[in-house]
Amino acid sequence: MKLGIVGLPNVGKSTLFNSLTKAGAQAANYPFCTIDPNVGVVAVPDARIKTLGEMHHSKKVTPAVIEFVDIAGLVRGASKGEGLGNQFLANIRECDAIVHVVRCFEDENVIHVDGSVDPVRDIETINLELIFADLEVLERRIAKTQKSANNDKSLKKELEILKELKVLLEDGKPASAFETDDADVAAFVASLCLLTAKPVIYAANVKEDDLADDGASNPHVTAVRAYAAAHQSKVFCVSAQIEEEIAALDESEKADYLEALGISVSGLDKLIAASYELLGLISFLTTGEDETRAWTIKKGSKAPQAAGKIHTDFERGFIRAEVIGYDDFVRCGSSAAAKEKGLMRLEGKDYVVQDGDVILFRFNV
Repeated sequence: MKLGIVGLPNVGKSTLFNSLTKAGAQAANYPFCTIDPNVGVVAVPDARIKTLGEMHHSKKVTPAVIEFVDIAGLVRGASKGEGLGNQFLANIRECDAIVHVVRCFEDENVIHVDGSVDPVRDIETINLELIFADLEVLERRIAKTQKSANNDKSLKKELEILKELKVLLEDGKPASAFETDDADVAAFVASLCLLTAKPVIYAANVKEDDLADDGASNPHVTAVRAYAAAHQSKVFCVSAQIEEEIAALDESEKADYLEALGISVSGLDKLIAASYELLGLISFLTTGEDETRAWTIKKGSKAPQAAGKIHTDFERGFIRAEVIGYDDFVRCGSSAAAKEKGLMRLEGKDYVVQDGDVILFRFNV
């Protein structure tokens, strides 16, 4: 999974990225300090693989990972090349989802590119630039498709869809608002990689005092939540500054620090939970002496598809899956004990994998 962290200059993007990835992206109080996209890979916190690894004395414990891309601040006019617009837009097209950092704190010492704090205005500034960029893509694609559409029925259908999307965007709506029950049409729209078709998570960047009540008393956060609810997006509250401090602590100190702040989970945990929910992801687990590992798949994936996540041969030669739920596995203490108690199930090609399934795949190629 690849998430692009975006937002206007000086909203806390790079500070948040630093704390999430400890990758050391430069953070400074002026626009465009992030000239090149910074990339960091973050392990998805999952206590289950640690427990399974200890049970099997695994030589290696491998978590699922998320790749974060910190992208230069966007300004009004970016779609026309203002600021670092073109570079920004190229980088965000490669991401699965957008983490839009929105400033929800007042601080006269931190410059705002538009002179005042107004998170909904800031969101709409960026959304408008993404719409303009998508319109440019569609106009080029329409011009190209029109030349050949007269002699090709499939291209005529594509042209109709492209024009529908163009009208939608010209109306100020994102491509994600395009509705269809046709799987082929949906696949074609997805192939266009439109920026406004990507799912969005809003990170409301607040001061420390707003963390305890999760931003409930902050009017800026309330405004962001209302906007997100109307656009089927997710929101989580985070203090980039506090996350930076948490990142400097070891594991034993983190829990005490979070408790002192009156919160139970870090911003990273909130973001990962929101990302998995928004993108419809779950994790299944494999375990043994050599390695215990978490694998990320789409919710609703069947056993052969999950097997293919490990290796294409597993999917191609799939025979069956030996499955036990994580909680049952831990209670039994071993796969042998689980089999004795009848808790180990043999599942076939139609089995829909559940979050936390511990699976051994049988295959033959």
